[in-house]
Amino acid sequence: MVIADKKKKENISEYIIHMYQTEDLLRVYNFNMKDIQKYVISHIKDADTQELYDWYEEIARQMKEEGIEERGHLQSTQEVVNQLNKLHEQLLKADQQYRQVYSKSAIYIHKSIEQSNGAVKEPVQACLNGIYGYLLLRMDGQKLDESLMSAVHAFGDLLSYLSFRWRQQNS
Repeated sequence: MVIADKKKKENISEYIIHMYQTEDLLRVYNFNMKDIQKYVISHIKDADTQELYDWYEEIARQMKEEGIEERGHLQSTQEVVNQLNKLHEQLLKADQQYRQVYSKSAIYIHKSIEQSNGAVKEPVQACLNGIYGYLLLRMDGQKLDESLMSAVHAFGDLLSYLSFRWRQQNS
């Protein structure tokens, strides 16, 4: 089983971020499957390398077909984000515990949306972008100041709760 399939079943937010990472990884290697095999797949322990190779190749094909070789996200992944945002809207109306989690992240979400200059419109996307941006900075060896870490923690808490409720709904 490809790790993305496992993540999709267990934690939908991790799945989305994994897909964003996969898209960026394919871009970094210019969709060169020989390089993906050499520098990525060959380093994944206990994996069915042919299955993994086929998976990366299929993601690359979809990205090219959708014209997102340079930037953007797969339509299928964005549809999951849209569904997660619908769950967010439902929970805001019906789940007191979720409203409490959301209230702790709302200021960071609104600030993130505002700073995106219209590129981000939905709270869930703002949280995903915040977490993914944090992961990219960590991979680059950079550290965030305490105020930004507060936002990352708030985004993580919101996504964790959403993922938990997603799994409950989709099991």
